[in-house]
Formats: sequence, structure tokens, C-alpha cells
Amino acid sequence: MGRRVVITGIGLVSPLGLTTEETWQALLAGRSGVSHITLFDASNFACRIAAEVKGFDPLNWIEKKEVKKMGRFIQLAIAASDAAVRAAGLAITPELSEQVGVYVGSGIGGFDVIEREHTALLEGGPRKISPFFIPGAIVNLAAGQISIRFNARGPNSATATACSASAHAIGDSFRLIRGGEAEVMICGGAEAAITPMGVGGFASMRALSVRNDEPQRASRPFDKDRDGFVIGEGSGILILEELEFAQRRGASIIAEVVGYGMTADAFHITAPSEDGDGGFRVMRNAMAWAGIGPERVGYINAHGTSTPYNDKLETIAIHRAFGAHASQVAVSSTKSMTGHLLGGAGGLEAAIAALALRDQVLPPTINYETPDPECDLDYVPNRSRPASFEYALSNSFGFGGTNACLVLKRWVE
Repeated sequence: MGRRVVITGIGLVSPLGLTTEETWQALLAGRSGVSHITLFDASNFACRIAAEVKGFDPLNWIEKKEVKKMGRFIQLAIAASDAAVRAAGLAITPELSEQVGVYVGSGIGGFDVIEREHTALLEGGPRKISPFFIPGAIVNLAAGQISIRFNARGPNSATATACSASAHAIGDSFRLIRGGEAEVMICGGAEAAITPMGVGGFASMRALSVRNDEPQRASRPFDKDRDGFVIGEGSGILILEELEFAQRRGASIIAEVVGYGMTADAFHITAPSEDGDGGFRVMRNAMAWAGIGPERVGYINAHGTSTPYNDKLETIAIHRAFGAHASQVAVSSTKSMTGHLLGGAGGLEAAIAALALRDQVLPPTINYETPDPECDLDYVPNRSRPASFEYALSNSFGFGGTNACLVLKRWVE
């Protein structure tokens, strides 16, 4: 058995708030963060709604001369990592720095930078391309900038596994600590793809909701009238620590990470397998790692995108993985409120699962109005509710058939 790994800090910057507490309270209140797009003129787009991070000023976290070197996803990741490190009360001293790693995923990275610099190229030629174009756009520079900021000189990596990216970053960080390669990992994900190309690309696939006249009701996972996901942005960063290290420094522990699974559908570039096989196996494998049976799990933070196929097939996967217990486990999709953060979703949602365990409360699936006979689980409809449970799962499934599942355990001193 490897070393035990706990969560000691959470930093969230989301469509529901610029802090962890704002986000958490909005989730429990069932508030939607979806509105009309303001980051660009979307008036001629089929989809004109998104879950934007409102009121975010990078200058509150980053020096002005540094801001221009970073895409928006990096800026969001720095803000969330600052909050997570502070929440953990973590002092990264020179003596500790080699034992602190950073692992931050993003599905797309700096779309905003790519589009801006492409326009500069077309309008002014190659001499107009910024020297900060590449380091402002590539996926691993969120982790790179965070490591520079905190002098974290341990393992440093990034995942780009689509919508599983930040769940994979957390799971891989869990393994690094278990294996003795780090004492602390700053991990999670960030995404900022609410751009003309981002929205236009997903809309061309008919993946996005076009409920433009009712933005707050557009994301409706598991509801019969769902018509697509709502693109979101933000960052969720966790501080993972080896248990004894955390206890020696007197850290406050939020939850324990006890299992991790990753699988491939090997089926289609965007669609899940029709029998939910990849989702079934990733949950089965994660629970097996944790050494628990389905009956021990009280809550699943579902991938739950609000697309017709995903929600139906995730429901099938849960039935296969949980058997007779499927009807007893609470399942909610907080994407109904935050939208879909793509590669940043797993970081945000693992944090939500940890907070749910800490506070023993289930966040709801809002906009659940018309039951779908093919989605027949307890989706915690419309209102949060108290519960008593010991284990929670967080699911993240991505294009290319890449799947991740994290198992978290309630922490009791």
C-alpha cells in the first residue's frame, strides 16, 4: 500500500464566483452562472450563451508586465493556485521546494492568444506576432508559471486529455505522492475557451445548447429536454499532501484521495461507447483501487454535460458499475450551474466533491424539470440536500474516449 494522500487546500475561480466560498455557496443555492456572452460579439453565432468568469481582473493577482505573457487560462490558474496555497497554509521554503510539484491540465490552452496573434499575423505580417505568443498559449505554461511563482521545483507536468485533463492531473499527482516522488502537489486544471473559434467550433459540431433566450435554464443535465452543453471557463486547483507531512505541519485536512481510474473507450473520436463501457470500467477500477464496493459510495459528481448521448450513457455506466446500489447513490451534475469547463472541469468538480464530503451536503442538478426514461437515477433535482456519506466519486470523460474517475473519502480526525 502506498502513502496516504489528503487534500489540504482548494482554490476555485468559476462562473459562480472569484473565490472558493462564493462558488460553493452559489452551488448550494442552486444558482446558475450562465448568461449571454460578453467576451466577444456573438450576435451572429448559433450559440450566444456561456458560463463566463465575471469580474476577473488578472491585475489583482499578477503584475501588469507579466499579464501580457499569459493566456487567460494561465491567469485563471494562477488566481486559483494562489487561493489554494493560502487555504492550505502552505509555506514553500527553499528546503521544501524540491518536494513540491505542479500538475495542471487544460484541454485547449490559450485559444484567446492563438486567435489574437493570428489576427496580428494577417493584419501586419509575421513581425507583428508577439514573442510571448507561444509561452502564452501552450498548455504546460499554466503549470510552468505556477511553479515559477511558488518556487515549486518538484515534478512539473500538464495533461491535455480533453475534458478529463484536470482529473488526470489530480490522479497522476496522487500517484506521484503515493510513490514518494513528492510531498505536495499543486494540481488541477484551467480553461478559457469562450472565444469565437472555441464557441464556433463546438457549435459546428452541434454540441452546444442553443437555448439563447433562457441562458440560466440552458444547462440541464439528465433532463429530457437537454439540447447540448454550455461552455464554461475557470480553474479548480487542489493542494494534495502526503498525510504524515500534512499532519506534522498542522494542516487542516478537507478530504482524502483514495482511488483513481483511467480508461479508454476505443470507440469514437467524440461519442462515448454505446454500452457505457469506458465509464463503467473507469468507475469500477477507481473503486477497486480504493478497496471499496459500490455500496460504500454515497455521491457521484457526474460528468453530466447536458448532451443527449453523454447523460444517457453515463447513466448506463453507473447502472453497470453500481448494480443494485445504483438507485441508492446520489448523482448530480454541477455543470447545470457552472457550465462545462472542458479541461478545467475535473479540477472544479473534484473540489466540489471534497467540499460535499466535508460539509455532508449534496449539491443539486438544477433545471431538472422533465424526467427522461433513459436517465433514471437520483440526480438531486434542483435543491441541495443534507446527507451522510463516506465516499464520493468524481467522473470526467473526454473526446477521444479518455476517461478519469477519482474516489474521495470523508476526513474524520
